[in-house]
Amino acid sequence: MKTELPREQERLENVMETISEQIGKLKEETDWRRQEVVGFRKHFWDDVKVNTDTFDDYLETIISLRQQAQNLSVSQSTHKQASNKLSALLRMQDVPYFGRIDFMEEGTSNTERIYIGISTLMDLSGENFLIYDWRAPISSVYYNYSSGPAEYTTPEGVIDGVLEEKWQYIIRGGVVESMFETSLTIGDEILQQVLGKSTDKHLHSIVSTIQMEQNQIIRHDHGRLLIVQGAAGSGKTSAALQRIAYLLYKYRDRLKADQIILFSPNSMFNSYVSNVLPELGEENMQQVTFQEYLVHRLSDEFQVEGPYEQLEYVLTATDEPAYRTRSESIRFKASIRFFEIIKRYRQSLELSGMLFKGIKFRGKQIVTAKQITERFYNCDTSLRFHNRLEKLTKWLNELVDEVEKHECTEAWVQEKIELLSEDDYQKAYNHLRKKQGFKGASSDDYEMESEALGQLIVRQKLKLLRKQIRELRFLNIKGIYKQLFSDATWMDGEISEEWEDICLSTLKMLDEGKLFYEDATPFLLLKELIQGFQTNNIIKHVLVDEAQDYSPFQFEFLKRLFPAARMTVLGDFNQAIFAHASETVDFNTLTSLYGPNETNTINLTRSYRSTRPIVEFTRVLVPNGERITVFERDGEKPVLTQLTDRKELHRCIVSKVSDLQKQKLNTIAIICKSAEESVAAYDSLSNVQEIKLVKSGSIEYEQGVVVIPAYLAKGIEFDAVIIYDASTEVYGDESLRRLFYTACTRAMHYLQLYSVGEMSPFLLNVAPKSIVRSLT
Repeated sequence: MKTELPREQERLENVMETISEQIGKLKEETDWRRQEVVGFRKHFWDDVKVNTDTFDDYLETIISLRQQAQNLSVSQSTHKQASNKLSALLRMQDVPYFGRIDFMEEGTSNTERIYIGISTLMDLSGENFLIYDWRAPISSVYYNYSSGPAEYTTPEGVIDGVLEEKWQYIIRGGVVESMFETSLTIGDEILQQVLGKSTDKHLHSIVSTIQMEQNQIIRHDHGRLLIVQGAAGSGKTSAALQRIAYLLYKYRDRLKADQIILFSPNSMFNSYVSNVLPELGEENMQQVTFQEYLVHRLSDEFQVEGPYEQLEYVLTATDEPAYRTRSESIRFKASIRFFEIIKRYRQSLELSGMLFKGIKFRGKQIVTAKQITERFYNCDTSLRFHNRLEKLTKWLNELVDEVEKHECTEAWVQEKIELLSEDDYQKAYNHLRKKQGFKGASSDDYEMESEALGQLIVRQKLKLLRKQIRELRFLNIKGIYKQLFSDATWMDGEISEEWEDICLSTLKMLDEGKLFYEDATPFLLLKELIQGFQTNNIIKHVLVDEAQDYSPFQFEFLKRLFPAARMTVLGDFNQAIFAHASETVDFNTLTSLYGPNETNTINLTRSYRSTRPIVEFTRVLVPNGERITVFERDGEKPVLTQLTDRKELHRCIVSKVSDLQKQKLNTIAIICKSAEESVAAYDSLSNVQEIKLVKSGSIEYEQGVVVIPAYLAKGIEFDAVIIYDASTEVYGDESLRRLFYTACTRAMHYLQLYSVGEMSPFLLNVAPKSIVRSLT
């Protein structure tokens, strides 16, 4: 080791010198390229000869325009490439590489030293690799193998060889502080240092600490669906984001960042993970919540309840009379059974049941809903459903054409003409003269002009109506959905005793112009099945985080929404806190999405986020928790403090927060069961300096001291977590076990639980040696 360090330090200095030289050259090039692009834009038309007198002149103009646009495009592309390379080199300045493998390829006698970093670096000649990108094929050996036989796959085939040694480096400020030889996985020394740090407002890349099982996720490249089931803190999200970076690298000629979409739990989570891909030199993919998509599609028709509003009801309304009905409604409408019912219901509409809206113009009926229904079911019934709708649309447009002809002679049109301002009249006249050749030289022309002007006015008035017909607004989708709940005709098999009450509550919401969250996706599915699916064929990869929060129904919908996409779903059923989750205990139901041959599952059981004492405590809280493997990072045991009243609780929390701040912990979360409890806690703790309340609409992940509902904290980690009230009064029901587990597993370094009165039954099985109990 002592002899290696000086040699490695010398190599590092040479590499950093190369990086500095290339940065200098690229800065000059990017400046020059930027000036070139600005010049092209500024003088774009100077070199274009615009002449449309003859067809040949027009053609020459088009060719000239295309040539100039192509020159600008090439210049912009060249500037972007140089700028991206410069950004990569600037990121490599501090830590050019983090690992090395000594690999001897089969059939050769030379051992090659392969240095691995976040990006590729060639020497100044451009012929030799100084650093390999962590996503390069040969770099997979670093993550997948211990010393001995190893292989990696290239586009040309499999390369066999022997991995002789594997090294990790800690480099800071141009100095190799230490290096470790690791025989099996990425060594614990590095992980201990990385995991021991305080967190900040962003999740960061993990390329220097990727474990073998995480690398399987990152480089997985077959099948339509990859399911990642992972324990809390197992690195699911991090690995998935590195997976996106890997796919963008491997398929850079045919996959772009805007062809990938991440469905995340909330906007705050989007902020939290927004830094990972840019750290790796890649553009961020599209990020959206499923609720944002639902609101985008349905907000014109309904006020749509959000998932956290639904969950807040489930957590706080247990004493309300309608609670049981609502809970049953949530579970039923999230099921595959309901999905199949809606598909059968749509098929039945080919014979009967379609509802339409009558069409009026200026208060006069053009066609009634009954007439449209008769036309749909009496004409061309041999055609496919959507062809019948197209034919119906054509017929309605023909009726509007007749109205247009008739209305042109009505008195209101002449009144409109007479009331036109001089400016509007001139605009209309110029439009007609250009379109129909009026010259205004004879009485015939003036008569024709008046007639055409009237037609123009009527056509403008009918424009919105034609748009509504084109968009199939004459369909009464709301009424058709309500029919589902008017009787039990469509309920195959056993009918819930709550069904009648479910129907009444659903119909009441629809009549008020509102949609329960559990109705939003079913309503949209029915609408799509009737009108034709608005599929997105541009998206090539869909990433779903916190997948346990999605119902089987919603996954079936996503599959149809993105027919050309592969899908990666990540989740942990121990954190399945939504009401529909009780119906499913794992992700096995997702296998039916694309079939077993197109589905692969990877399980992550090792938890890295929390210290060993915290993981040993939290894994007792859930069934099969013994399967969760502990990473050996020492720390303090969780502390449970029992109190007699809330005044004492708030005094203890204020004191504890002050102690934790003195320990320089960046993020301290006071986690509550619900938003309702969070508001009450926040109001009572307002004397804590710079304390913040996190709500479901919060955009950015905050550092410092936050009060947050457990369901909003999912996917995020904090240096220290304080469970606001772990009493049986708050966490007494078995249905809250997963929520309680989720809250406790947010802690990286320190976990404090308070209980006002008797502690939650979830804590009864915790071994005395796993927790420090105190009374005040």
